[in-house]
Amino acid sequence: MNPIAIPDFVPAELEKLGVKLPDGAIDRLALYLALLLDANERFNLTGIREPEAAWRRHIIDSLTVLPGLEEFAAGARMIDVGSGGGLPGIPLAIARPDMEFTLLEATGKKANFLRECAKEIPLPNVSVVQDRAENVGQAKKHREAYDAAVCRALGPMRELLEYTLPLVKVEGLLFVMKGPKVEEELGPAADAMTQLGAGEFRVHEAYPEGFGQNTVIVVIEKASPTPRAFPRLPGVPRQTPL
Repeated sequence: MNPIAIPDFVPAELEKLGVKLPDGAIDRLALYLALLLDANERFNLTGIREPEAAWRRHIIDSLTVLPGLEEFAAGARMIDVGSGGGLPGIPLAIARPDMEFTLLEATGKKANFLRECAKEIPLPNVSVVQDRAENVGQAKKHREAYDAAVCRALGPMRELLEYTLPLVKVEGLLFVMKGPKVEEELGPAADAMTQLGAGEFRVHEAYPEGFGQNTVIVVIEKASPTPRAFPRLPGVPRQTPL
């Protein structure tokens, strides 16, 4: 697979965002995007099919989380919950080859695609787990085993908190990528945060003015252990959110 063309705006916009990539990362991002768009012709991974739009909506948008990872040292572990086509986990893994990334995806075709990407690019710092978050959150190997978790388009805040916070270590961080109306979700999610062990949180715009993008990142600190009752059985968090 040949890497996709890198538009001139990509390095320019990353510089405006303060995103610094290691040598060769931009080419690996281009290869990943080529793999994503090629696989998208065979089964649905993304509704965005035009390459320039994909660079902006998938690659650049995913990398807006990168500044938040500066405090994590080499060897830190991050899990991308509901990774789908690998967003934002694969761009972040390319940008931080010194960190370990787990991509959690329940759908078989998508999980197989993620494994293909990890092999093809290659990404030795990436592992793929095919399972539901409710199961993985109760597994000894994964429960409160990660320094950080990230999710994008995973569902309403009350629901996604139950999928993600049980995976994060105490004093770790959860990064939630959301749209501009996230404030409307945070109030109703206050009880869920308390029950699941969340501490303080902050909300910030992913982009400075002038970008025309409205992604918001909610950063939530894990303050105390998640009670063993959570996450509940598969399907319950969606049917009956906290």
